Amino acid sequence: MADAQAPLWVFGYGSLLWNPGFPVAERRHARLEGYSRSFCMRSIHHRGTVEEPGLVLALDSCPGAACDGLALRAEPGTEADTLAYLRDRELISSAYVERVLPVALHEGGTVVAVAYVIDAHHGQYCGGLPLEDQARIIARAVGGRGPNTEYLFNTAAHLAELGIPDADLDWLVHRVRALCG
Repeated sequence: MADAQAPLWVFGYGSLLWNPGFPVAERRHARLEGYSRSFCMRSIHHRGTVEEPGLVLALDSCPGAACDGLALRAEPGTEADTLAYLRDRELISSAYVERVLPVALHEGGTVVAVAYVIDAHHGQYCGGLPLEDQARIIARAVGGRGPNTEYLFNTAAHLAELGIPDADLDWLVHRVRALCG
């Protein structure tokens, strides 16, 4: 677990890019080795329900893979509150596991950051779903934080704005738009 007294870095790869929910002092492009960004978690709270789960992104362990995102440094003095907030938000169903991992900053150097990775043994894990199945689920699911489509579109737009390519998300955006008419 992270030390609330030290500078707190958080690795953002999904909704944390566009909705961190905590005061951010610094944002830096970063890469996390050994994980891929994937719609591999069924969402039964935020973007779906138990009856009709949605899908949200997770960091899925994958040797040789890398995930580009942002290293977000919490505003000094807010570290403990930020960790408490993130744990309430991300650990709602125990499908994510909090890890403290080294992330490489694009301009050089490394920081140790809190990252929320999927527990591949959890019942909400659904790695390996074909993109077409992902698109159909995302097109119809709605949860406590709104439509699953909003999550996909916002994440893809922010990745594009940051210059971070993700071919699977781009494909999903086009397919989900077609499915939604």
